[in-house]
Amino acid sequence: MTRLRILEYPDPRLRRRAEPVRKFDADLAQQIDDLLDTLHASRGIGLAAPQVGLAQRIIVIDLSAGASEPEVFINPEIVSADRLGLVEESCLSVPGICDTVRRATRLRVRSHRRDGDAFTSQVDGMLAVCVQHEIDHLEGRLFIDRLPFFRRWKARRQLARRVATKQLDENPAPGSLTAR
Repeated sequence: MTRLRILEYPDPRLRRRAEPVRKFDADLAQQIDDLLDTLHASRGIGLAAPQVGLAQRIIVIDLSAGASEPEVFINPEIVSADRLGLVEESCLSVPGICDTVRRATRLRVRSHRRDGDAFTSQVDGMLAVCVQHEIDHLEGRLFIDRLPFFRRWKARRQLARRVATKQLDENPAPGSLTAR
């Protein structure tokens, strides 16, 4: 089992657009397995390759109760979307932030399986929301970018405070007292 480090905001790699997968080989299969191991270890429901520093268009999702029914989408594209709704989202790369976002709750998605076979499927409900959230990562977007101005500003301010606090904890001022 290989658990990869999940990048957190404001890491600039989260803002880069991922490249399409061109080779469907053993290396790709290993990357997918590592993504699934990381997803399950983090107790998340979805993960995109850019969240672990891989600039590839791969997403993994597992909504099952026992984390036993993973779904893999390689080079996914949304063909159609409807049934807009407000859904509550959070993100492994934006820890501690949860907010409501407008998303389609039914999609038609074109993608590839790990062996390279193309497929098109209709996804509904939470799976549709997860697919959109993870495709946003492939485009270098975070769910907080979809928030209205004030809520986005508030989330970014909260994240900036967390980053500053974390940096102080990791790099105390010279001569300061630290608990050991």
